[in-house]
Amino acid sequence: MRSLITQYSSFFCIFACEDPFICAIAMKANRILFVTQEINPYVPESPLTRLGREVPLKSIEAGREIRAFMPKWGNINERRNQLHEVIRLSGLNLTIDKVDHPLIIKVASLAGYRMQIYFIDSEDFFSRRLHERDAEGVEYRDNFERAVFYARSVLETVKKLRWSPDIIHCQGWISCLVPVYLRTAFADDMVLQNSRVVYSQSDNLLTLGTGPRAANLLEYRSTGAEAISEFGNELTPRQMDMLAIKYSDGVSFNSSTEPEELVQYARSKGKSIMKKGADALPSDYVEFFDYVWGKDRSEAN
Repeated sequence: MRSLITQYSSFFCIFACEDPFICAIAMKANRILFVTQEINPYVPESPLTRLGREVPLKSIEAGREIRAFMPKWGNINERRNQLHEVIRLSGLNLTIDKVDHPLIIKVASLAGYRMQIYFIDSEDFFSRRLHERDAEGVEYRDNFERAVFYARSVLETVKKLRWSPDIIHCQGWISCLVPVYLRTAFADDMVLQNSRVVYSQSDNLLTLGTGPRAANLLEYRSTGAEAISEFGNELTPRQMDMLAIKYSDGVSFNSSTEPEELVQYARSKGKSIMKKGADALPSDYVEFFDYVWGKDRSEAN
């Protein structure tokens, strides 16, 4: 018994929860879905692009099966990166506030690695546009709507793939609504109903809020105004992070400066917290995924 405790002591020290020793530490998250904002080398390198690449690669190295998604931003060179459309997954129309938006799925393989990446493409939201801001540095006013489209597109595509992830790892503001939809509109879906979510909060470069249409934009199946009622009719960028935390099972904080308000909010909601934050290694994430997956379901939310 003593040797078992010694073996796993380092495992527990990087996480925070009320009583971690009651968790089922032997369970592994064998299928991990990465829903990220940026992956190197498809867009210019940043801390988030490295996280989007290195954690999936470490998961593969650890013997886990993965799928990875990111937006097809307008600065991604399709020819150089050998993106091609997946016809069988494309063609779905997503209705957001009574407007239809066609979904296009493209795919590429990371050169030199066994890592395939699915790109969410849209003429309305991604293919002709950059990340948070346009080429003149003006912030897009529909970034929340873009996040709605991205979250729903990823989850609908995973359903089509009939691939049930144990852990869904969300990175960046564009992924903040995945936990919300997973716990509401997709809560009873056979492919996704057992998945757990880890949200990695990073430096949020948004400055504009959602505007008064947030509830209308979010509405889908059982997802509606009640999902954001805790925060009111409009969300600030900080509240978008809080919304993701509320519906997640585990949280890591990757901001250059630890956001104490968000840390306290995560603790108040009883979420598992990865303590190492921006100093965490890719292997720490793999262990954290196992930790979150191994927790008793009644503790998760």
